[in-house]
Amino acid sequence: MTVSTFAYTPRPDAAEFMGILSGKTRSTRVPLVEYNVDEVVMKPILTDILGCRWATGGVDRDERLAYLDNMIEFWYRMGYDFVRYEESLPLPDRRNAVPDTAPGSARSREWTDEHQGVIATWEDFDSYPWPSVKEFDFSAYEYLNDHVPEGMGMIFSHAGGVFEHLSWMMSFEGLSIALYESPGLVAAVSDRLGQLMVEFYEQIVDFDRLIAIFPGDDMGYKSATMISPNHLRKYVLPWHKRFASMAHKRGVPYFLHSCGNIIPIIGDLIDDVGIDGKHSYEDAIVPVQEFQARFGDRLAVLGGLDINILSGAPEEGVREHVRFLLETCGGRGRYALGSGNSIPSYVPVRNYLAMIEETHRHAGML
Repeated sequence: MTVSTFAYTPRPDAAEFMGILSGKTRSTRVPLVEYNVDEVVMKPILTDILGCRWATGGVDRDERLAYLDNMIEFWYRMGYDFVRYEESLPLPDRRNAVPDTAPGSARSREWTDEHQGVIATWEDFDSYPWPSVKEFDFSAYEYLNDHVPEGMGMIFSHAGGVFEHLSWMMSFEGLSIALYESPGLVAAVSDRLGQLMVEFYEQIVDFDRLIAIFPGDDMGYKSATMISPNHLRKYVLPWHKRFASMAHKRGVPYFLHSCGNIIPIIGDLIDDVGIDGKHSYEDAIVPVQEFQARFGDRLAVLGGLDINILSGAPEEGVREHVRFLLETCGGRGRYALGSGNSIPSYVPVRNYLAMIEETHRHAGML
């Protein structure tokens, strides 16, 4: 396959997608799932293959709507049963940036300052510019919900979870110290964040095309959780339980993307929080097929094609591993195929399309 010859006739079926992941529908089709696709990967597919005009979004209304139309076109034409979309409330933190070295990228890569946050004291907490959900512009959510093609659903979330924003705003070093020296401040920040996100989800949980709430909250690294499981149980997981309850009351599942080794809290996430699906896997931690063998009877398993393979393997190596996951994880059910994390800028377009094509071929749709 070359990039210029990829062709697929979309047949979105959000109801079947959810039925497969819930275990209520048995199908030979293994659906696709993805958390995010970087614009560096999306752009050549949209312009060179699909013939779209690239739109950058921004503040101009027409350009913004063209960007959203492109997003719909991309997810639809690649064969997803949904469009996933997220935005964050304006929650300032301290960031570092360097140029993105991925080919075709003119943007920078940013990460939060791990040593000095914007909230370290009660005075910082009181002076922090806490946003108002009432002033947030939800028009992008509304537009996408109203314009996705027949058969497609919407998967929405707030961008960034309670732990992520907590550790970004306080810095990871500052949070680690405050957990022992100022636990009341940690509780105040996490509670303010959690309540803001509750108000945010109240605005998006009733969209009529919504099929799942699917946020990200990276709580682990290679060998353990970022902070102790008990601290996560105290400051973070109760808020995820609240969000999950809001989704379930609406009749939709609550999926969670969380990177790193979160096995120490997976029981809490399944049994107490009530997540319905888990996303983000690394072969160096727990390969997705092993995770599914252990926990796949209790929740849906989403994605799992390791980013090291997807970004660095030759195209045939990607195809081979996709076929392996389709036969193993797909054969067990309650599984959707996709990356182990997301599609970052450094994933070759050819490899991304190879993953898509093999999945559709396995389902007899190519």
